[in-house]
Amino acid sequence: MKKSKRNETEIIDLIRLYKNKYNINVASLGRGDAWLDTGTFDSLHDASQFVQILEKRQGLKIAIPDEVAYRMKFISRKKLNLNIYKYSKTNINFHNYLKQLKYE
Repeated sequence: MKKSKRNETEIIDLIRLYKNKYNINVASLGRGDAWLDTGTFDSLHDASQFVQILEKRQGLKIAIPDEVAYRMKFISRKKLNLNIYKYSKTNINFHNYLKQLKYE
């Protein structure tokens, strides 16, 4: 892949390459979705602030693998409960957040 005029490898070029070579499907991000560039220290900081603000205002966490797996039915409630217990020993914030899912 060639570098862009900004001397960067662009994700859109990689997507085009994969689409042409492997015949993948690509979907556009919908309203409310965001793509956050984190290629520089400033953009990484901006993305971090964006996520922090959303989590605080909405009271939801972004990209918690256990939550995603449970909501998409990749893991059972039993497995979620085991993970909740595991986090009680290692990460009380995840523990408390995931514990809320049990009652939804």
